[in-house]
Amino acid sequence: MRITCLGQAGFYLETARGSILCDPWFNPAYFGSWLPFPSNEQIDVATLSTPDYLYVSHMHFDHFDPDWLREHVSKETTVLLPDYPLDLLEKALRACGFTKFIQTKNYAWTELPTGLRVAIAASVAPIDGPLGDSGLVVDDGQVKIFDQNDSRPMDIDALAELGPFDAHFLQYSGAIWYPMVYQYPAKMLDVLGRKKRENEMARAVRYIKEIGAKFIIPSAGPPCFLDDGLFELNDFDRDPANTFPDATVFLDYMREHGYEHGRLMIPGTVATLTHETCEVSHPVPEAEVAAIFTAKRAYLEAYKARQQPRIDAIKASWPRGKHDIQAELKAWFEPLLQEADILAAGINGLVVLDLGASGVVLDFHTRTVYPWEGQEWDYYFKIDPALIEAEIEKRQEDWVNDLFLSCRFEAGRKGAYNEYVYIFFKCLTEERLQYAEGYYAEKAPEQQFFEAHGYRIQRRCPHLKADLERFAIIDENHILTCTMHGWQFELETGKCLTSDDRHLYSQRLDTPASQAPAEKLAAQIDTGPANLIRDRCHDCWYDAKKFKRTPTGAATGDGQD
Repeated sequence: MRITCLGQAGFYLETARGSILCDPWFNPAYFGSWLPFPSNEQIDVATLSTPDYLYVSHMHFDHFDPDWLREHVSKETTVLLPDYPLDLLEKALRACGFTKFIQTKNYAWTELPTGLRVAIAASVAPIDGPLGDSGLVVDDGQVKIFDQNDSRPMDIDALAELGPFDAHFLQYSGAIWYPMVYQYPAKMLDVLGRKKRENEMARAVRYIKEIGAKFIIPSAGPPCFLDDGLFELNDFDRDPANTFPDATVFLDYMREHGYEHGRLMIPGTVATLTHETCEVSHPVPEAEVAAIFTAKRAYLEAYKARQQPRIDAIKASWPRGKHDIQAELKAWFEPLLQEADILAAGINGLVVLDLGASGVVLDFHTRTVYPWEGQEWDYYFKIDPALIEAEIEKRQEDWVNDLFLSCRFEAGRKGAYNEYVYIFFKCLTEERLQYAEGYYAEKAPEQQFFEAHGYRIQRRCPHLKADLERFAIIDENHILTCTMHGWQFELETGKCLTSDDRHLYSQRLDTPASQAPAEKLAAQIDTGPANLIRDRCHDCWYDAKKFKRTPTGAATGDGQD
Protein backbone atom coordinates (compact mmCIF):
# COMPACT_ATOMS: atom_id res chain seq x y z
CA MET A 1 0.00 0.00 0.00
CA ARG A 2 1.35 3.39 -1.04
CA ILE A 3 0.03 6.33 1.01
CA THR A 4 0.68 9.96 0.07
CA CYS A 5 0.11 12.63 2.72
CA LEU A 6 -1.91 15.60 1.45
CA GLY A 7 -1.89 17.63 4.67
CA GLN A 8 -4.12 17.69 7.75
CA ALA A 9 -6.24 14.51 7.49
CA GLY A 10 -5.77 14.19 3.72
CA PHE A 11 -4.28 11.01 2.25
CA TYR A 12 -4.21 9.29 -1.11
CA LEU A 13 -4.14 5.49 -0.80
CA GLU A 14 -2.96 3.47 -3.80
CA THR A 15 -3.17 -0.33 -3.82
CA ALA A 16 -3.30 -3.13 -6.34
CA ARG A 17 -7.03 -3.30 -5.65
CA GLY A 18 -7.93 0.33 -6.11
CA SER A 19 -7.27 3.83 -4.80
CA ILE A 20 -9.01 5.98 -2.18
CA LEU A 21 -8.78 9.75 -1.80
CA CYS A 22 -9.36 10.65 1.86
CA ASP A 23 -10.35 14.07 3.26
CA PRO A 24 -8.50 16.32 0.77
CA TRP A 25 -8.30 19.93 2.02
CA PHE A 26 -6.58 22.74 0.11
CA ASN A 27 -8.59 25.97 0.44
CA PRO A 28 -8.57 28.28 3.49
CA ALA A 29 -11.38 27.28 5.86
CA TYR A 30 -13.54 28.99 8.47
CA PHE A 31 -13.62 32.56 7.19
CA GLY A 32 -10.02 32.28 6.00
CA SER A 33 -8.71 31.40 9.47
CA TRP A 34 -7.36 27.86 8.97
CA LEU A 35 -4.83 26.63 6.43
CA PRO A 36 -3.06 23.25 6.22
CA PHE A 37 0.20 22.93 8.15
CA PRO A 38 2.73 22.27 6.76
CA SER A 39 1.70 23.87 3.48
CA ASN A 40 0.39 21.59 0.74
CA GLU A 41 0.77 24.21 -2.01
CA GLN A 42 3.34 22.03 -3.80
CA ILE A 43 1.02 19.01 -4.23
CA ASP A 44 0.28 18.21 -7.88
CA VAL A 45 -3.49 17.98 -7.59
CA ALA A 46 -3.78 16.52 -11.10
CA THR A 47 -2.45 13.25 -9.69
CA LEU A 48 -5.49 13.08 -7.40
CA SER A 49 -8.22 13.70 -9.95
CA THR A 50 -9.30 10.14 -10.77
CA PRO A 51 -9.36 8.00 -7.63
CA ASP A 52 -11.53 4.90 -7.60
CA TYR A 53 -13.12 6.01 -4.33
CA LEU A 54 -13.56 9.18 -2.31
CA TYR A 55 -13.90 9.13 1.47
CA VAL A 56 -14.93 12.27 3.33
CA SER A 57 -15.03 11.49 7.04
CA HIS A 58 -17.37 14.34 7.98
CA MET A 59 -18.45 17.82 6.97
CA HIS A 60 -15.95 19.98 8.85
CA PHE A 61 -14.37 22.19 6.22
CA ASP A 62 -10.81 21.05 6.97
CA HIS A 63 -11.99 17.59 5.81
CA PHE A 64 -14.73 18.49 3.35
CA ASP A 65 -13.48 21.08 0.81
CA PRO A 66 -16.45 21.42 -1.55
CA ASP A 67 -14.91 23.92 -3.99
CA TRP A 68 -11.79 21.80 -4.43
CA LEU A 69 -13.79 18.59 -4.87
CA ARG A 70 -16.06 20.26 -7.38
CA GLU A 71 -13.14 21.54 -9.46
CA HIS A 72 -10.56 18.76 -9.22
CA VAL A 73 -12.08 15.29 -8.69
CA SER A 74 -13.75 13.23 -11.40
CA LYS A 75 -17.45 12.79 -10.87
CA GLU A 76 -17.05 9.17 -11.98
CA THR A 77 -15.46 8.56 -8.57
CA THR A 78 -17.52 6.46 -6.18
CA VAL A 79 -18.09 7.97 -2.73
CA LEU A 80 -17.90 5.84 0.44
CA LEU A 81 -20.56 7.02 2.87
CA PRO A 82 -20.43 6.58 6.67
CA ASP A 83 -23.53 5.16 8.35
CA TYR A 84 -24.97 8.49 9.48
CA PRO A 85 -28.63 8.84 10.54
CA LEU A 86 -28.97 12.05 8.51
CA ASP A 87 -28.01 12.22 4.83
CA LEU A 88 -26.43 15.68 5.12
CA LEU A 89 -23.02 14.53 3.85
CA GLU A 90 -24.50 12.73 0.86
CA LYS A 91 -26.54 15.81 -0.08
CA ALA A 92 -23.46 18.03 0.18
CA LEU A 93 -21.42 15.70 -2.03
CA ARG A 94 -24.22 15.45 -4.57
CA ALA A 95 -24.19 19.24 -4.68
CA CYS A 96 -20.50 18.94 -5.65
CA GLY A 97 -21.51 16.78 -8.62
CA PHE A 98 -20.95 13.24 -7.33
CA THR A 99 -23.58 10.68 -8.26
CA LYS A 100 -22.08 7.29 -7.32
CA PHE A 101 -22.28 6.24 -3.68
CA ILE A 102 -21.72 3.14 -1.58
CA GLN A 103 -23.53 3.22 1.75
CA THR A 104 -21.57 1.37 4.43
CA LYS A 105 -22.80 -0.12 7.70
CA ASN A 106 -21.27 0.95 10.99
CA TYR A 107 -18.23 -1.16 11.97
CA ALA A 108 -19.07 -3.70 9.22
CA TRP A 109 -16.92 -4.79 6.29
CA THR A 110 -17.97 -3.68 2.80
CA GLU A 111 -16.50 -5.49 -0.22
CA LEU A 112 -15.78 -2.96 -2.96
CA PRO A 113 -15.96 -3.82 -6.68
CA THR A 114 -12.19 -3.40 -7.14
CA GLY A 115 -11.42 -5.96 -4.42
CA LEU A 116 -10.71 -3.68 -1.48
CA ARG A 117 -12.50 -4.18 1.83
CA VAL A 118 -13.45 -1.14 3.87
CA ALA A 119 -15.25 -0.51 7.15
CA ILE A 120 -16.23 2.84 8.58
CA ALA A 121 -16.58 3.50 12.30
CA ALA A 122 -19.16 6.28 12.60
CA SER A 123 -19.88 8.34 15.70
CA VAL A 124 -23.32 9.92 15.67
CA ALA A 125 -23.79 11.90 18.88
CA PRO A 126 -24.81 15.53 18.25
CA ILE A 127 -21.47 16.66 19.65
CA ASP A 128 -19.46 14.46 17.23
CA GLY A 129 -18.19 16.72 14.48
CA PRO A 130 -21.05 18.37 12.59
CA LEU A 131 -23.60 15.84 13.90
CA GLY A 132 -21.28 12.97 13.00
CA ASP A 133 -17.66 11.93 12.56
CA SER A 134 -15.98 8.76 11.34
CA GLY A 135 -12.80 6.77 10.80
CA LEU A 136 -11.91 4.50 7.87
CA VAL A 137 -10.51 0.94 7.93
CA VAL A 138 -8.96 -0.30 4.67
CA ASP A 139 -7.83 -3.86 3.89
CA ASP A 140 -6.14 -4.50 0.52
CA GLY A 141 -5.48 -8.19 1.23
CA GLN A 142 -1.89 -7.46 2.26
CA VAL A 143 -2.08 -4.51 4.64
CA LYS A 144 -4.77 -3.18 6.96
CA ILE A 145 -4.89 0.43 8.19
CA PHE A 146 -7.13 2.52 10.40
CA ASP A 147 -7.46 6.20 9.45
CA GLN A 148 -8.99 7.59 12.63
CA ASN A 149 -8.30 11.23 11.63
CA ASP A 150 -9.99 13.32 14.35
CA SER A 151 -12.86 10.97 15.16
CA ARG A 152 -13.26 9.52 18.65
CA PRO A 153 -14.70 6.01 18.29
CA MET A 154 -16.32 4.73 21.46
CA ASP A 155 -16.71 1.05 20.66
CA ILE A 156 -13.11 -0.14 20.93
CA ASP A 157 -14.16 -3.78 21.03
CA ALA A 158 -15.96 -3.52 17.69
CA LEU A 159 -12.97 -1.69 16.24
CA ALA A 160 -10.56 -4.35 17.50
CA GLU A 161 -12.56 -7.01 15.68
CA LEU A 162 -11.69 -5.24 12.40
CA GLY A 163 -7.96 -5.48 13.12
CA PRO A 164 -5.15 -6.13 13.73
CA PHE A 165 -3.83 -2.99 12.05
CA ASP A 166 -0.52 -2.35 10.36
CA ALA A 167 -0.83 1.45 10.55
CA HIS A 168 -2.93 3.88 12.55
CA PHE A 169 -3.45 7.52 11.54
CA LEU A 170 -4.80 9.70 14.35
CA GLN A 171 -5.26 13.21 15.70
CA TYR A 172 -3.22 14.36 18.69
CA SER A 173 -3.66 18.15 18.60
CA GLY A 174 -6.43 20.61 19.37
CA ALA A 175 -8.85 21.70 16.66
CA ILE A 176 -11.16 24.01 18.58
CA TRP A 177 -11.38 27.54 19.96
CA TYR A 178 -11.05 26.65 23.65
CA PRO A 179 -9.62 28.16 25.77
CA MET A 180 -8.05 30.94 23.65
CA VAL A 181 -11.20 32.92 22.88
CA TYR A 182 -12.45 33.09 26.47
CA GLN A 183 -12.10 36.33 28.41
CA TYR A 184 -10.12 34.77 31.24
CA PRO A 185 -7.07 36.13 33.07
CA ALA A 186 -3.74 35.19 31.49
CA LYS A 187 -2.81 32.79 34.29
CA MET A 188 -6.11 30.97 33.98
CA LEU A 189 -5.69 30.67 30.20
CA ASP A 190 -2.22 29.24 30.79
CA VAL A 191 -3.53 26.61 33.21
CA LEU A 192 -6.43 25.65 30.94
CA GLY A 193 -4.18 25.50 27.89
CA ARG A 194 -1.69 23.21 29.61
CA LYS A 195 -4.47 20.91 30.74
CA LYS A 196 -6.04 20.69 27.29
CA ARG A 197 -2.70 20.10 25.55
CA GLU A 198 -1.91 17.23 27.92
CA ASN A 199 -5.43 15.78 27.65
CA GLU A 200 -5.45 15.70 23.86
CA MET A 201 -2.06 13.95 23.61
CA ALA A 202 -2.92 11.57 26.47
CA ARG A 203 -6.16 10.63 24.68
CA ALA A 204 -4.22 9.88 21.49
CA VAL A 205 -1.76 7.67 23.38
CA ARG A 206 -4.65 5.80 24.97
CA TYR A 207 -6.03 5.06 21.49
CA ILE A 208 -2.57 3.91 20.39
CA LYS A 209 -2.47 1.51 23.32
CA GLU A 210 -5.96 0.15 22.76
CA ILE A 211 -5.72 -0.26 18.97
CA GLY A 212 -2.18 -1.63 18.95
CA ALA A 213 -1.12 -0.91 15.35
CA LYS A 214 2.44 -1.60 14.22
CA PHE A 215 3.03 1.96 13.00
CA ILE A 216 1.57 5.30 14.10
CA ILE A 217 1.25 8.35 11.84
CA PRO A 218 0.20 11.59 13.58
CA SER A 219 -2.35 13.36 11.38
CA ALA A 220 -5.42 15.62 11.33
CA GLY A 221 -3.72 18.66 12.73
CA PRO A 222 -2.88 21.13 13.77
CA PRO A 223 -3.88 23.75 11.18
CA CYS A 224 -2.02 27.04 11.05
CA PHE A 225 -3.37 30.57 11.46
CA LEU A 226 -1.90 33.13 9.06
CA ASP A 227 -4.17 36.15 9.33
CA ASP A 228 -3.38 39.15 11.52
CA GLY A 229 -4.90 38.76 14.97
CA LEU A 230 -4.74 34.98 14.76
CA PHE A 231 -1.06 34.44 13.91
CA GLU A 232 0.05 34.11 17.53
CA LEU A 233 -2.27 31.13 18.04
CA ASN A 234 0.39 29.00 16.32
CA ASP A 235 2.70 26.97 18.58
CA PHE A 236 6.02 28.45 17.49
CA ASP A 237 8.24 27.29 20.35
CA ARG A 238 6.64 24.22 21.94
CA ASP A 239 4.70 26.29 24.44
CA PRO A 240 3.23 23.82 27.00
CA ALA A 241 0.10 26.00 27.24
CA ASN A 242 -0.56 26.03 23.49
CA THR A 243 -3.29 23.62 22.37
CA PHE A 244 -1.83 23.16 18.86
CA PRO A 245 1.28 20.99 19.30
CA ASP A 246 2.73 19.76 16.00
CA ALA A 247 3.56 16.21 14.93
CA THR A 248 7.17 16.38 16.15
CA VAL A 249 5.95 17.31 19.64
CA PHE A 250 3.60 14.35 19.69
CA LEU A 251 6.23 11.93 18.40
CA ASP A 252 8.44 13.03 21.30
CA TYR A 253 5.49 12.55 23.67
CA MET A 254 4.98 9.05 22.30
CA ARG A 255 8.62 8.18 22.90
CA GLU A 256 8.38 9.50 26.46
CA HIS A 257 5.56 7.01 27.01
CA GLY A 258 7.43 4.08 25.50
CA TYR A 259 6.12 4.14 21.92
CA GLU A 260 8.92 4.19 19.35
CA HIS A 261 6.94 3.23 16.25
CA GLY A 262 5.77 6.67 15.12
CA ARG A 263 6.42 8.03 11.62
CA LEU A 264 6.45 11.69 10.53
CA MET A 265 4.64 12.63 7.33
CA ILE A 266 4.26 16.07 5.75
CA PRO A 267 2.34 17.00 2.57
CA GLY A 268 3.99 15.11 -0.26
CA THR A 269 5.51 12.42 1.95
CA VAL A 270 4.95 8.89 0.66
CA ALA A 271 4.73 5.93 3.03
CA THR A 272 5.17 2.49 1.50
CA LEU A 273 3.50 0.06 3.86
CA THR A 274 3.84 -3.70 4.05
CA HIS A 275 2.77 -6.13 6.72
CA GLU A 276 6.16 -5.68 8.40
CA THR A 277 7.60 -2.32 7.30
CA CYS A 278 6.73 1.34 6.81
CA GLU A 279 9.24 3.15 4.60
CA VAL A 280 8.79 6.94 4.50
CA SER A 281 10.06 9.18 1.70
CA HIS A 282 9.77 12.96 2.14
CA PRO A 283 9.40 15.40 -0.78
CA VAL A 284 12.34 17.52 0.44
CA PRO A 285 15.64 16.72 2.22
CA GLU A 286 15.51 15.85 5.93
CA ALA A 287 17.11 19.18 6.88
CA GLU A 288 14.29 21.08 5.19
CA VAL A 289 11.69 18.88 6.87
CA ALA A 290 13.26 19.57 10.27
CA ALA A 291 13.38 23.33 9.63
CA ILE A 292 9.60 23.45 9.19
CA PHE A 293 9.30 22.59 12.88
CA THR A 294 12.50 24.02 14.41
CA ALA A 295 12.20 27.38 12.61
CA LYS A 296 8.41 27.45 12.52
CA ARG A 297 7.94 31.21 12.89
CA ALA A 298 10.08 31.95 9.83
CA TYR A 299 8.33 29.17 7.89
CA LEU A 300 4.88 30.52 8.77
CA GLU A 301 5.84 34.14 8.08
CA ALA A 302 6.82 33.16 4.54
CA TYR A 303 3.62 31.09 4.19
CA LYS A 304 1.61 34.06 5.48
CA ALA A 305 3.16 36.40 2.89
CA ARG A 306 2.10 34.05 0.10
CA GLN A 307 -1.45 33.57 1.38
CA GLN A 308 -2.31 37.01 2.77
CA PRO A 309 -3.77 38.37 -0.50
CA ARG A 310 -6.07 35.36 -0.64
CA ILE A 311 -7.12 35.82 2.98
CA ASP A 312 -7.69 39.55 2.40
CA ALA A 313 -9.97 38.77 -0.53
CA ILE A 314 -12.01 36.42 1.65
CA LYS A 315 -12.38 39.12 4.31
CA ALA A 316 -13.34 41.72 1.73
CA SER A 317 -16.20 39.48 0.60
CA TRP A 318 -17.97 39.52 3.96
CA PRO A 319 -21.28 41.41 3.79
CA ARG A 320 -21.64 44.54 5.93
CA GLY A 321 -24.85 46.43 6.51
CA LYS A 322 -26.86 44.28 4.11
CA HIS A 323 -28.95 42.49 6.74
CA ASP A 324 -31.09 43.43 9.72
CA ILE A 325 -29.39 40.93 12.01
CA GLN A 326 -31.85 41.04 14.91
CA ALA A 327 -34.93 40.77 12.70
CA GLU A 328 -33.55 38.02 10.52
CA LEU A 329 -32.27 35.95 13.45
CA LYS A 330 -35.64 36.34 15.13
CA ALA A 331 -37.44 35.02 12.06
CA TRP A 332 -34.91 32.18 11.68
CA PHE A 333 -34.31 31.09 15.28
CA GLU A 334 -37.64 31.55 17.08
CA PRO A 335 -39.45 28.70 15.26
CA LEU A 336 -36.52 26.45 16.17
CA LEU A 337 -36.51 27.62 19.78
CA GLN A 338 -40.17 26.69 20.10
CA GLU A 339 -39.27 23.08 19.26
CA ALA A 340 -36.03 22.91 21.25
CA ASP A 341 -37.48 21.51 24.49
CA ILE A 342 -34.40 19.59 25.62
CA LEU A 343 -31.80 22.06 24.35
CA ALA A 344 -33.69 24.98 25.89
CA ALA A 345 -33.83 23.20 29.23
CA GLY A 346 -30.17 22.33 28.98
CA ILE A 347 -29.12 25.90 28.20
CA ASN A 348 -31.65 27.50 30.55
CA GLY A 349 -30.30 31.02 30.20
CA LEU A 350 -29.54 34.02 28.01
CA VAL A 351 -27.08 33.75 25.14
CA VAL A 352 -25.87 37.18 24.05
CA LEU A 353 -24.32 38.03 20.68
CA ASP A 354 -22.41 41.29 21.23
CA LEU A 355 -22.07 42.93 17.81
CA GLY A 356 -20.38 46.11 18.99
CA ALA A 357 -22.85 48.93 18.46
CA SER A 358 -25.75 46.53 18.92
CA GLY A 359 -26.46 43.04 20.17
CA VAL A 360 -28.93 40.19 20.14
CA VAL A 361 -30.28 38.03 22.96
CA LEU A 362 -31.24 34.41 22.41
CA ASP A 363 -33.50 33.84 25.42
CA PHE A 364 -33.83 30.13 26.14
CA HIS A 365 -36.31 30.82 28.98
CA THR A 366 -38.93 32.53 26.85
CA ARG A 367 -37.58 31.07 23.60
CA THR A 368 -37.47 34.44 21.93
CA VAL A 369 -34.91 36.63 20.16
CA TYR A 370 -34.69 40.35 20.96
CA PRO A 371 -32.21 43.25 21.10
CA TRP A 372 -29.55 43.20 23.80
CA GLU A 373 -29.68 46.25 26.04
CA GLY A 374 -26.99 45.34 28.53
CA GLN A 375 -28.89 42.60 30.37
CA GLU A 376 -26.94 40.05 32.39
CA TRP A 377 -26.04 37.03 30.32
CA ASP A 378 -25.23 33.38 30.96
CA TYR A 379 -23.27 32.86 27.74
CA TYR A 380 -21.59 35.65 25.79
CA PHE A 381 -20.10 35.95 22.31
CA LYS A 382 -18.47 39.11 20.94
CA ILE A 383 -18.50 38.79 17.15
CA ASP A 384 -17.85 41.01 14.14
CA PRO A 385 -21.40 41.57 12.76
CA ALA A 386 -20.10 40.88 9.25
CA LEU A 387 -19.61 37.25 10.25
CA ILE A 388 -23.22 37.00 11.46
CA GLU A 389 -24.39 38.62 8.23
CA ALA A 390 -22.37 36.07 6.27
CA GLU A 391 -24.03 33.20 8.15
CA ILE A 392 -27.44 34.74 7.45
CA GLU A 393 -26.62 35.21 3.78
CA LYS A 394 -25.41 31.60 3.40
CA ARG A 395 -28.19 30.34 5.65
CA GLN A 396 -25.44 28.38 7.37
CA GLU A 397 -27.03 25.42 9.13
CA ASP A 398 -24.05 24.82 11.44
CA TRP A 399 -22.31 27.86 12.90
CA VAL A 400 -19.80 25.68 14.73
CA ASN A 401 -18.57 24.42 11.34
CA ASP A 402 -17.87 27.96 10.18
CA LEU A 403 -18.02 30.85 12.62
CA PHE A 404 -16.92 29.25 15.90
CA LEU A 405 -14.09 27.18 14.44
CA SER A 406 -12.77 30.39 12.86
CA CYS A 407 -11.68 31.56 16.34
CA ARG A 408 -12.71 35.04 15.17
CA PHE A 409 -14.69 35.88 18.32
CA GLU A 410 -14.42 36.33 22.07
CA ALA A 411 -16.49 34.39 24.57
CA GLY A 412 -17.57 34.36 28.17
CA ARG A 413 -19.72 32.13 30.31
CA LYS A 414 -20.97 31.89 33.84
CA GLY A 415 -20.25 28.45 35.19
CA ALA A 416 -18.98 25.35 33.46
CA TYR A 417 -18.95 24.43 29.80
CA ASN A 418 -22.42 23.66 28.44
CA GLU A 419 -22.42 21.48 25.35
CA TYR A 420 -26.07 22.32 24.61
CA VAL A 421 -25.15 25.90 23.63
CA TYR A 422 -22.96 24.75 20.77
CA ILE A 423 -25.32 21.90 19.88
CA PHE A 424 -28.04 24.50 19.27
CA PHE A 425 -25.75 26.41 16.91
CA LYS A 426 -25.13 23.15 15.01
CA CYS A 427 -28.86 22.58 14.56
CA LEU A 428 -30.21 25.59 12.71
CA THR A 429 -32.69 23.66 10.61
CA GLU A 430 -35.69 21.68 11.79
CA GLU A 431 -34.15 18.42 10.55
CA ARG A 432 -30.95 18.95 12.51
CA LEU A 433 -32.80 20.17 15.59
CA GLN A 434 -35.18 17.23 15.65
CA TYR A 435 -32.25 14.83 15.37
CA ALA A 436 -30.49 16.37 18.37
CA GLU A 437 -33.68 16.54 20.42
CA GLY A 438 -34.46 12.92 19.60
CA TYR A 439 -30.95 11.76 20.40
CA TYR A 440 -31.02 13.23 23.87
CA ALA A 441 -34.60 12.10 24.49
CA GLU A 442 -33.78 8.49 23.69
CA LYS A 443 -30.69 8.16 25.85
CA ALA A 444 -31.07 4.98 27.88
CA PRO A 445 -30.29 4.87 31.59
CA GLU A 446 -26.80 3.62 32.35
CA GLN A 447 -26.82 0.02 33.58
CA GLN A 448 -23.22 -1.21 33.21
CA PHE A 449 -20.59 -0.80 35.91
CA PHE A 450 -16.98 -1.61 36.72
CA GLU A 451 -14.93 -1.60 39.92
CA ALA A 452 -11.76 0.41 40.53
CA HIS A 453 -9.98 2.04 43.49
CA GLY A 454 -12.59 0.77 45.93
CA TYR A 455 -15.59 2.11 43.97
CA ARG A 456 -18.35 0.69 41.81
CA ILE A 457 -18.57 3.09 38.83
CA GLN A 458 -20.85 3.36 35.84
CA ARG A 459 -18.91 2.17 32.83
CA ARG A 460 -19.99 4.81 30.31
CA CYS A 461 -19.03 8.46 30.73
CA PRO A 462 -22.07 10.70 31.28
CA HIS A 463 -20.57 13.14 28.77
CA LEU A 464 -20.39 11.16 25.52
CA LYS A 465 -20.57 7.52 26.62
CA ALA A 466 -16.84 6.75 26.41
CA ASP A 467 -15.88 3.44 28.02
CA LEU A 468 -14.43 4.53 31.37
CA GLU A 469 -13.01 1.09 32.04
CA ARG A 470 -10.64 1.78 29.14
CA PHE A 471 -10.33 5.57 29.11
CA ALA A 472 -10.49 6.61 32.79
CA ILE A 473 -7.58 7.62 35.01
CA ILE A 474 -8.19 7.86 38.78
CA ASP A 475 -5.79 9.88 40.93
CA GLU A 476 -4.90 9.66 44.62
CA ASN A 477 -7.72 12.09 45.50
CA HIS A 478 -10.28 9.77 43.88
CA ILE A 479 -10.84 12.16 40.97
CA LEU A 480 -11.70 10.28 37.80
CA THR A 481 -10.60 11.84 34.50
CA CYS A 482 -12.06 10.57 31.24
CA THR A 483 -9.11 10.90 28.85
CA MET A 484 -11.45 10.88 25.85
CA HIS A 485 -12.46 14.51 26.40
CA GLY A 486 -10.83 15.42 29.73
CA TRP A 487 -14.03 15.50 31.79
CA GLN A 488 -13.53 14.94 35.52
CA PHE A 489 -15.71 13.47 38.26
CA GLU A 490 -15.41 13.21 42.03
CA LEU A 491 -15.91 9.55 42.93
CA GLU A 492 -16.99 10.23 46.51
CA THR A 493 -20.07 12.17 45.39
CA GLY A 494 -20.33 11.50 41.66
CA LYS A 495 -20.15 15.27 41.09
CA CYS A 496 -18.93 16.39 37.68
CA LEU A 497 -16.10 18.93 38.01
CA THR A 498 -16.31 19.93 34.34
CA SER A 499 -20.00 20.67 33.89
CA ASP A 500 -22.88 21.06 36.29
CA ASP A 501 -25.35 19.11 34.14
CA ARG A 502 -23.71 15.68 34.47
CA HIS A 503 -23.44 13.15 37.30
CA LEU A 504 -21.44 9.94 37.53
CA TYR A 505 -22.82 6.96 39.42
CA SER A 506 -20.11 5.90 41.88
CA GLN A 507 -20.47 3.94 45.12
CA ARG A 508 -17.89 2.91 47.68
CA LEU A 509 -17.74 -0.85 47.68
CA ASP A 510 -17.89 -0.89 51.49
CA THR A 511 -20.99 1.37 51.56
CA PRO A 512 -24.49 -0.16 51.68
CA ALA A 513 -26.36 0.70 48.53
CA SER A 514 -29.10 2.41 50.53
CA GLN A 515 -26.52 4.87 51.90
CA ALA A 516 -24.54 5.47 48.71
CA PRO A 517 -24.18 9.16 47.77
CA ALA A 518 -25.64 8.52 44.34
CA GLU A 519 -28.77 6.98 45.84
CA LYS A 520 -30.19 10.25 47.19
CA LEU A 521 -33.96 10.47 47.42
CA ALA A 522 -35.32 11.98 44.22
CA ALA A 523 -37.72 14.89 44.51
CA GLN A 524 -41.31 13.69 44.46
CA ILE A 525 -43.48 15.65 42.09
CA ASP A 526 -47.12 16.37 41.51
CA THR A 527 -48.54 17.87 38.38
CA GLY A 528 -50.91 20.73 38.88
CA PRO A 529 -52.98 23.15 36.82
CA ALA A 530 -51.51 25.30 34.06
CA ASN A 531 -48.56 22.95 33.45
CA LEU A 532 -47.23 23.43 36.98
CA ILE A 533 -45.13 20.82 38.76
CA ARG A 534 -44.87 20.64 42.55
CA ASP A 535 -41.69 19.50 44.29
CA ARG A 536 -43.13 17.99 47.50
CA CYS A 537 -39.68 17.64 49.10
CA HIS A 538 -39.24 21.42 49.18
CA ASP A 539 -42.86 22.52 48.65
CA CYS A 540 -42.23 24.70 45.63
CA TRP A 541 -43.80 24.83 42.21
CA TYR A 542 -42.27 25.06 38.72
CA ASP A 543 -43.73 26.18 35.45
CA ALA A 544 -43.01 23.21 33.16
CA LYS A 545 -43.02 25.37 30.04
CA LYS A 546 -41.00 28.33 31.30
CA PHE A 547 -38.60 26.41 33.55
CA LYS A 548 -39.24 28.91 36.36
CA ARG A 549 -40.01 28.50 40.03
CA THR A 550 -43.26 30.11 41.15
CA PRO A 551 -44.15 31.47 44.60
CA THR A 552 -44.77 28.62 47.05
CA GLY A 553 -48.17 27.08 46.55
CA ALA A 554 -49.04 29.44 43.70
CA ALA A 555 -51.06 28.11 40.83
CA THR A 556 -49.82 30.61 38.24
CA GLY A 557 -46.89 30.68 35.88
CA ASP A 558 -45.54 34.05 36.98
CA GLY A 559 -42.16 32.80 38.26
CA GLN A 560 -39.85 34.95 40.35
CA ASP A 561 -36.56 33.10 39.80
